[in-house]
Amino acid sequence: MPPPPRLYRVLRAAVRALVRVFYREVAVEGRAHVPADGGGLYVAWHPNGLIDPALILAASPRRVVFGARDGLLRWPILGRLFRALGTVPIYRPNDSTEMTDEARRAANAQSLGALADAVAGGDFSALFPEGVSHDQPHLAEIRSGAARLALLALERTPPGAPAPVVVPVGLHYEDKDVFRTDVLVVFHPPIPVTGDADALTDAIETALTETVRPTADWALHRLMHRVRSLAEAEAAARRGERPGPETVASRTAGFARVWAGYRVRRETHPDEIADLRRDLEAYDAGIRSLGVEDADLDLDPLVGPPVHVVGTLLSALLVGALLPPLLVLGAVANVPPYWALKGVTRAMARAEKDGATVKILGGLVLFPLAWTAVGVAAARGIEVGLDLPDAPVLAGVVVALLCAAGGVAVLLASEMAVGLARAVRVRFARRRWADRLPALRTMRAGLHDRFLALARERMA
Repeated sequence: MPPPPRLYRVLRAAVRALVRVFYREVAVEGRAHVPADGGGLYVAWHPNGLIDPALILAASPRRVVFGARDGLLRWPILGRLFRALGTVPIYRPNDSTEMTDEARRAANAQSLGALADAVAGGDFSALFPEGVSHDQPHLAEIRSGAARLALLALERTPPGAPAPVVVPVGLHYEDKDVFRTDVLVVFHPPIPVTGDADALTDAIETALTETVRPTADWALHRLMHRVRSLAEAEAAARRGERPGPETVASRTAGFARVWAGYRVRRETHPDEIADLRRDLEAYDAGIRSLGVEDADLDLDPLVGPPVHVVGTLLSALLVGALLPPLLVLGAVANVPPYWALKGVTRAMARAEKDGATVKILGGLVLFPLAWTAVGVAAARGIEVGLDLPDAPVLAGVVVALLCAAGGVAVLLASEMAVGLARAVRVRFARRRWADRLPALRTMRAGLHDRFLALARERMA
């Protein structure tokens, strides 16, 4: 396949940079499942607004041509970027009120044909079969548009060329709209494009269900993560070890194991599962009331190896000793737009799913404006506490760049401070509530054994 156009590569690099700034870790798995030749269609659930397609674009090993609601293409800056990426407009009835139904259907048929031609020509497209972004921990109704697009692309694929495939994509957010959390993108084995639209839609829904691992509500979703966490902590305690460091991939894999077992045993042992859930909720409430995690129940009075605590303190002191001017400048330039962005998000994000989108797009405007304002102030002779070039313009540029660097320094220092604060908080919680820890450890051990017994029965 020929390489993507230069403009596409530049925009993709910019998107990758943005998501890696917003999320602490962007892990990607399963790229080998994406065929090296031929076209295809990525399908995913849609829990996080414009961040979902941004992650697929950033992680995909193949060029992606998107379909997006036409209203997005009318945004002044964002629309130009979408068009530069080759995005094809999709006309929804509630967005295209100025169009007649007949005109909208004709426009959508033309858009579908354009996407199908791109896939038939060897590109990948990406669609979200639910049709809407949402905040639920389960799929919305799956629509047939993705299946119809894949089948149309199959019809238009030249003879002898590889047939298009449908690749389900898992998007797993630790906390989807919180700055500096983790996200995992997983490309799953492809689905052959065969049969009619209904059959292919059913196959897509089945694949996405396995990918999303849906729960009825967020309370159950959190409890299943609690099962994963307590099982890992209890197993490590019985080995006399500390649990290894978690990653977004390990958390997602652990959740998948718990979800698979829960889904089966809920059908075969509903009463036992109901009893387990009640006991799990009691344990979870106890853990949350102390403000600790499952593995914290086994910590010694120092709350972890002393070298870790000392190392964290020394790192914080080193940052504070070596970078005070940069930290001060970074705080002056970046803290005000940070809090302003919080206000903008509260005002503009109508739902949680819009939060990360507003934060990233708003940050693209507010932070550079703040850096520019401080740079202009320095160019006009306002003292900023640094040795600057005599040339005003050069001084302004240098200060603006240092504001960006200072923002990174403040971010690193704040992450160290958060880690240290958590260690101190856990230490005080353990000392204050020492009488409650044995009971919680006993509850954890009992829950671990009951879930393990259910898992063994399922495997028998």
